[in-house]
Amino acid sequence: MQLMKKYLIILMLCLTPTLLYASVQSHDAIRAEVGAFVQQQTEGQPGKMNYQVEDIDPRLVLQACDDLQPFLPSGSRLIGKTSVGVRCNRENGWTIFVPVQIKLTQQILINSRQLSAGHVLSADDLTTQSREMSHLGGLIDPTQVVGKVLRYSISAGQMLRSEMLRAPYSVKQGQTVQLLVQGDSFSIRSSGVAMNDASEGQLAKVRNYAGGVVNGVAHGNGVVEIAP
Repeated sequence: MQLMKKYLIILMLCLTPTLLYASVQSHDAIRAEVGAFVQQQTEGQPGKMNYQVEDIDPRLVLQACDDLQPFLPSGSRLIGKTSVGVRCNRENGWTIFVPVQIKLTQQILINSRQLSAGHVLSADDLTTQSREMSHLGGLIDPTQVVGKVLRYSISAGQMLRSEMLRAPYSVKQGQTVQLLVQGDSFSIRSSGVAMNDASEGQLAKVRNYAGGVVNGVAHGNGVVEIAP
């Protein structure tokens, strides 16, 4: 009887790893889902994208799942050191977060020489350089830059970013502007003096010649349109 119990214990010990293995989620399958998700989400991104899905802690044992859903956690971006979530869409499912390293190499725009605040950028001010980006934000299209005005001085070789630039002012403080009110069948024009600087599409405050202050939308050629 004791010998029979001994054989049963040995048999259970031999079978248990096999049974457990069959019900445990493969870490490699999770990492493969993450890799496919990163590739899909970054498809069409300008530049060269490389990524590495980090290993999952081998001590982590998860129930096998045939419905894995990768997702990007709130506040995360697919650049630099980040993580991708994977959830099991089954009853009593689970969710884990897998570390990923994503490197983006782009031909970005940099300024070719030192430039002062207020400078209007032209194509002659620009050159390109291949850089590995740790975050998104560098400008790559010259049409995003040419004609824009520098908010502050920059030294040669700096990466150009949108927060460095503003649109040129179409209305300047103290400038005499034309006030325009348009309706379906009428158009009224008068004059006033701008009380602030405003780029096209921004709000401009204007003191009219009657002494009142009106708000309107700045347009080109010193025109401020007021809603009827």
